[in-house]
Amino acid sequence: MSQSTPPPPATPRATSATGTGTTDGVTILLASGNAHKAAEFAQLAAAAGAPVQFVSAAAVGGMPAVAEDTGTFLGNARQKALALRERALAAGTAGGADATGGTAPWVMADDSGLCCDALGGAPGVETANYAGTAAPAAANRAKLLNALRDVPDAQRGARFVCLLLLIAPDGTEHVFTGECAGRILRGERGTGGFGYDPVFALGAPDDPARDPRSYAELAPDEKNATSHRGRAFAALARFLRDKKAP
Repeated sequence: MSQSTPPPPATPRATSATGTGTTDGVTILLASGNAHKAAEFAQLAAAAGAPVQFVSAAAVGGMPAVAEDTGTFLGNARQKALALRERALAAGTAGGADATGGTAPWVMADDSGLCCDALGGAPGVETANYAGTAAPAAANRAKLLNALRDVPDAQRGARFVCLLLLIAPDGTEHVFTGECAGRILRGERGTGGFGYDPVFALGAPDDPARDPRSYAELAPDEKNATSHRGRAFAALARFLRDKKAP
Protein backbone atom coordinates (compact mmCIF):
# COMPACT_ATOMS: atom_id res chain seq x y z
CA MET A 1 0.00 0.00 0.00
CA SER A 2 1.32 3.45 -0.82
CA GLN A 3 0.33 7.07 -0.57
CA SER A 4 1.86 10.42 -1.39
CA THR A 5 1.73 13.61 0.60
CA PRO A 6 3.04 17.10 -0.04
CA PRO A 7 6.11 18.12 1.93
CA PRO A 8 5.57 19.39 5.48
CA PRO A 9 5.99 23.18 5.83
CA ALA A 10 9.25 22.84 7.79
CA THR A 11 10.92 20.69 5.16
CA PRO A 12 13.88 22.56 3.62
CA ARG A 13 13.74 22.90 -0.14
CA ALA A 14 16.77 22.37 -2.29
CA THR A 15 17.81 24.87 -4.91
CA SER A 16 17.81 22.11 -7.50
CA ALA A 17 15.12 19.46 -7.89
CA THR A 18 16.70 17.52 -10.69
CA GLY A 19 16.87 14.39 -8.52
CA THR A 20 19.38 11.60 -8.72
CA GLY A 21 18.15 9.43 -11.55
CA THR A 22 20.92 7.52 -13.29
CA THR A 23 21.10 5.11 -16.18
CA ASP A 24 20.83 2.36 -13.56
CA GLY A 25 17.73 3.87 -11.94
CA VAL A 26 17.13 6.09 -8.94
CA THR A 27 19.84 6.47 -6.32
CA ILE A 28 18.45 6.61 -2.79
CA LEU A 29 20.19 7.52 0.45
CA LEU A 30 19.18 5.00 3.12
CA ALA A 31 18.47 6.61 6.48
CA SER A 32 19.64 3.78 8.69
CA GLY A 33 22.74 2.77 10.57
CA ASN A 34 21.54 -0.85 10.67
CA ALA A 35 23.77 -2.94 8.42
CA HIS A 36 21.28 -5.84 8.44
CA LYS A 37 18.53 -3.62 7.04
CA ALA A 38 20.83 -2.20 4.38
CA ALA A 39 21.74 -5.72 3.24
CA GLU A 40 18.09 -6.79 3.21
CA PHE A 41 17.03 -3.81 1.10
CA ALA A 42 19.85 -4.56 -1.35
CA GLN A 43 18.60 -8.16 -1.61
CA LEU A 44 15.03 -6.97 -2.12
CA ALA A 45 16.06 -4.57 -4.88
CA ALA A 46 18.09 -7.24 -6.66
CA ALA A 47 15.32 -9.84 -6.41
CA ALA A 48 12.70 -7.40 -7.68
CA GLY A 49 14.87 -6.02 -10.47
CA ALA A 50 13.92 -2.63 -9.08
CA PRO A 51 15.43 0.46 -10.76
CA VAL A 52 17.11 1.62 -7.56
CA GLN A 53 20.57 1.84 -6.05
CA PHE A 54 20.91 2.36 -2.31
CA VAL A 55 23.69 4.53 -0.92
CA SER A 56 24.70 4.20 2.72
CA ALA A 57 24.30 7.14 5.08
CA ALA A 58 28.08 6.84 5.54
CA ALA A 59 28.45 8.51 2.14
CA VAL A 60 27.36 11.81 3.68
CA GLY A 61 29.02 11.43 7.07
CA GLY A 62 26.87 8.79 8.71
CA MET A 63 23.35 8.56 10.07
CA PRO A 64 22.58 11.44 12.47
CA ALA A 65 21.32 10.56 15.95
CA VAL A 66 17.52 10.66 16.02
CA ALA A 67 15.30 10.44 19.11
CA GLU A 68 12.54 8.40 17.40
CA ASP A 69 10.12 9.68 20.03
CA THR A 70 7.00 10.48 18.00
CA GLY A 71 5.08 7.39 19.07
CA THR A 72 4.22 6.38 15.49
CA PHE A 73 5.99 4.49 12.72
CA LEU A 74 5.35 7.36 10.28
CA GLY A 75 6.61 10.01 12.67
CA ASN A 76 9.78 8.11 13.48
CA ALA A 77 10.49 7.39 9.80
CA ARG A 78 9.99 11.07 8.99
CA GLN A 79 12.44 12.10 11.73
CA LYS A 80 15.12 9.81 10.31
CA ALA A 81 14.57 10.74 6.67
CA LEU A 82 14.59 14.49 7.33
CA ALA A 83 17.69 14.26 9.54
CA LEU A 84 19.67 12.50 6.82
CA ARG A 85 18.28 14.77 4.11
CA GLU A 86 19.46 17.83 6.00
CA ARG A 87 22.90 16.30 6.43
CA ALA A 88 23.09 15.43 2.73
CA LEU A 89 22.04 18.96 1.72
CA ALA A 90 24.65 20.41 4.08
CA ALA A 91 27.29 18.13 2.59
CA GLY A 92 26.29 19.29 -0.89
CA THR A 93 26.49 22.94 0.16
CA ALA A 94 29.96 22.43 1.60
CA GLY A 95 31.44 20.39 -1.20
CA GLY A 96 29.29 20.78 -4.29
CA ALA A 97 27.12 17.81 -5.22
CA ASP A 98 26.30 15.32 -2.50
CA ALA A 99 27.33 11.65 -2.63
CA THR A 100 24.31 10.70 -4.74
CA GLY A 101 25.31 13.01 -7.57
CA GLY A 102 22.83 15.85 -7.12
CA THR A 103 22.11 18.75 -4.81
CA ALA A 104 18.89 17.20 -3.50
CA PRO A 105 18.87 13.43 -3.01
CA TRP A 106 16.12 10.89 -2.75
CA VAL A 107 16.09 9.70 0.87
CA MET A 108 14.33 6.66 2.31
CA ALA A 109 13.74 5.78 5.96
CA ASP A 110 12.28 2.60 7.35
CA ASP A 111 10.48 2.25 10.63
CA SER A 112 9.19 -1.13 11.58
CA GLY A 113 8.13 -3.10 14.58
CA LEU A 114 6.59 -6.23 16.04
CA CYS A 115 3.05 -5.90 17.39
CA CYS A 116 1.77 -8.66 19.69
CA ASP A 117 -1.96 -9.14 20.25
CA ALA A 118 -1.62 -10.25 23.88
CA LEU A 119 0.48 -7.19 24.71
CA GLY A 120 -1.87 -4.62 23.25
CA GLY A 121 0.33 -4.09 20.21
CA ALA A 122 3.64 -3.90 22.09
CA PRO A 123 6.56 -3.70 21.54
CA GLY A 124 5.34 -1.66 18.53
CA VAL A 125 7.37 1.49 17.96
CA GLU A 126 9.61 0.46 20.87
CA THR A 127 10.58 -2.81 19.18
CA ALA A 128 14.27 -1.97 18.77
CA ASN A 129 14.58 -0.74 22.36
CA TYR A 130 12.13 -3.08 24.09
CA ALA A 131 14.67 -4.19 26.71
CA GLY A 132 16.22 -0.73 26.99
CA THR A 133 17.99 1.83 24.82
CA ALA A 134 20.56 0.13 22.59
CA ALA A 135 19.72 -3.26 24.13
CA PRO A 136 21.04 -6.21 22.11
CA ALA A 137 18.54 -8.18 20.05
CA ALA A 138 18.93 -11.21 22.32
CA ALA A 139 17.81 -9.14 25.32
CA ASN A 140 14.75 -7.88 23.42
CA ARG A 141 13.78 -11.43 22.49
CA ALA A 142 14.27 -12.65 26.04
CA LYS A 143 12.03 -9.90 27.42
CA LEU A 144 9.34 -10.69 24.86
CA LEU A 145 9.36 -14.43 25.59
CA ASN A 146 9.16 -13.69 29.30
CA ALA A 147 6.24 -11.28 28.81
CA LEU A 148 4.36 -13.99 26.91
CA ARG A 149 5.43 -16.85 29.18
CA ASP A 150 1.93 -17.55 30.50
CA VAL A 151 0.03 -16.65 27.32
CA PRO A 152 -1.58 -19.72 25.70
CA ASP A 153 -0.69 -20.65 22.15
CA ALA A 154 -4.08 -19.55 20.82
CA GLN A 155 -3.42 -15.98 21.96
CA ARG A 156 0.16 -15.56 20.71
CA GLY A 157 -0.76 -13.85 17.45
CA ALA A 158 1.57 -11.09 16.24
CA ARG A 159 2.44 -9.12 13.16
CA PHE A 160 5.46 -7.35 11.79
CA VAL A 161 4.73 -3.87 10.42
CA CYS A 162 6.97 -1.89 8.08
CA LEU A 163 6.58 1.69 6.91
CA LEU A 164 8.88 3.13 4.25
CA LEU A 165 9.01 6.89 3.84
CA LEU A 166 10.58 8.11 0.60
CA ILE A 167 11.34 11.82 0.26
CA ALA A 168 11.76 13.04 -3.31
CA PRO A 169 14.25 15.76 -4.28
CA ASP A 170 11.45 18.37 -4.17
CA GLY A 171 10.51 17.35 -0.62
CA THR A 172 7.37 15.39 -1.52
CA GLU A 173 6.79 12.38 0.71
CA HIS A 174 5.72 8.93 -0.49
CA VAL A 175 4.64 6.31 2.05
CA PHE A 176 4.66 2.53 1.52
CA THR A 177 3.49 0.00 4.09
CA GLY A 178 3.58 -3.75 4.52
CA GLU A 179 2.50 -6.24 7.19
CA CYS A 180 3.24 -9.88 7.89
CA ALA A 181 0.94 -11.84 10.21
CA GLY A 182 2.15 -14.70 12.36
CA ARG A 183 2.72 -15.76 15.93
CA ILE A 184 5.35 -15.78 18.66
CA LEU A 185 6.98 -19.13 19.36
CA ARG A 186 7.81 -20.40 22.86
CA GLY A 187 11.54 -20.40 22.23
CA GLU A 188 14.17 -19.37 19.73
CA ARG A 189 14.75 -21.37 16.56
CA GLY A 190 17.25 -20.91 13.77
CA THR A 191 20.36 -18.84 13.26
CA GLY A 192 19.45 -16.72 10.24
CA GLY A 193 17.85 -13.32 10.00
CA PHE A 194 18.13 -10.76 12.77
CA GLY A 195 16.12 -9.04 15.48
CA TYR A 196 13.04 -11.03 16.50
CA ASP A 197 13.27 -13.50 13.59
CA PRO A 198 14.16 -16.51 15.82
CA VAL A 199 10.90 -16.19 17.80
CA PHE A 200 8.48 -15.26 14.99
CA ALA A 201 6.75 -17.74 12.67
CA LEU A 202 4.34 -17.24 9.78
CA GLY A 203 0.66 -18.07 10.22
CA ALA A 204 -1.88 -17.21 12.86
CA PRO A 205 -2.09 -19.50 15.92
CA ASP A 206 -5.35 -21.06 14.65
CA ASP A 207 -4.21 -21.48 11.05
CA PRO A 208 -3.83 -25.20 10.25
CA ALA A 209 -1.45 -24.30 7.43
CA ARG A 210 0.84 -22.23 9.69
CA ASP A 211 4.56 -22.61 9.02
CA PRO A 212 6.34 -24.48 11.83
CA ARG A 213 9.63 -22.73 11.03
CA SER A 214 10.76 -19.48 12.56
CA TYR A 215 11.74 -16.56 10.34
CA ALA A 216 15.35 -17.34 11.27
CA GLU A 217 14.96 -20.78 9.67
CA LEU A 218 13.77 -19.47 6.31
CA ALA A 219 16.05 -18.95 3.33
CA PRO A 220 16.52 -15.23 2.55
CA ASP A 221 14.38 -15.42 -0.60
CA GLU A 222 11.56 -17.13 1.33
CA LYS A 223 11.64 -14.47 4.02
CA ASN A 224 11.79 -11.58 1.55
CA ALA A 225 8.80 -12.95 -0.37
CA THR A 226 6.59 -12.86 2.72
CA SER A 227 8.09 -10.26 5.04
CA HIS A 228 6.61 -6.93 6.04
CA ARG A 229 9.68 -5.20 4.64
CA GLY A 230 9.43 -7.18 1.40
CA ARG A 231 5.79 -6.21 0.94
CA ALA A 232 6.43 -2.55 1.63
CA PHE A 233 9.40 -2.59 -0.75
CA ALA A 234 7.30 -4.22 -3.48
CA ALA A 235 4.96 -1.20 -3.33
CA LEU A 236 7.95 1.15 -3.51
CA ALA A 237 9.39 -0.78 -6.49
CA ARG A 238 6.08 -0.46 -8.35
CA PHE A 239 6.15 3.28 -7.73
CA LEU A 240 9.69 3.59 -9.11
CA ARG A 241 8.85 1.50 -12.19
CA ASP A 242 5.80 3.64 -12.89
CA LYS A 243 7.94 6.74 -12.47
CA LYS A 244 10.40 5.49 -15.11
CA ALA A 245 7.71 4.41 -17.56
CA PRO A 246 7.40 6.67 -20.62
